[in-house]
Amino acid sequence: MKPSKIPVAFEGIPYILFSFFVTFVFALLRFEILSLISLIISFLVLNFFRDPERVCPADKDLIISPADGVVINIANTDKTPLQKTETIRISIFMNIFNVHVNRIPFEGEIVAIEYYPGIFLPADKSSAMIKNERNALLLKKDNIFITVVQVAGLLARRIVCWTEVGDRLNKGQRFGLIQFGSRVDVYLPKDVKILVNKNQKVVAGETPIAKI
Repeated sequence: MKPSKIPVAFEGIPYILFSFFVTFVFALLRFEILSLISLIISFLVLNFFRDPERVCPADKDLIISPADGVVINIANTDKTPLQKTETIRISIFMNIFNVHVNRIPFEGEIVAIEYYPGIFLPADKSSAMIKNERNALLLKKDNIFITVVQVAGLLARRIVCWTEVGDRLNKGQRFGLIQFGSRVDVYLPKDVKILVNKNQKVVAGETPIAKI
């Protein structure tokens, strides 16, 4: 699980400290242009790893977005990771300016986790869901199964998952992050009511994407 409630992701601290240290060195050496460029990069890194608190909707039947970003696809599919059933897949693309901490879309127990090695195609490509490096979690509550897949992108070179099989998580709870641009696919039961549209912006932990 996430080690603390600091306002940035724990994994980002080394990157943030290093970038500001480089900026400090350039400033001491009076390299003005390099100092300015490095300072801008430092704030971009800080912005990327930010981890704000979110207010989760109270309605227990709502399924919420696991990621910040834009809905790039909503489709019925029978190719569901960790499940042998037809589902509805909602794909959310995160650019480098989005918060990249991922959150649990529905209360339940993690009953399976599977990591798939792969390549690093742009995350908004349809083939990314089967070719890119990715990590899938299967969430279960009563007879409801939801699969969440963290998909690496062109710049994303590390998928972080803080949860383990057997963990019971609340809706909106942090479970991982993907570093530097990526995508999250959510596979939902076919009988849910979809509440989002393609090209809609969503916020992790807050935006309802479907209802049981």
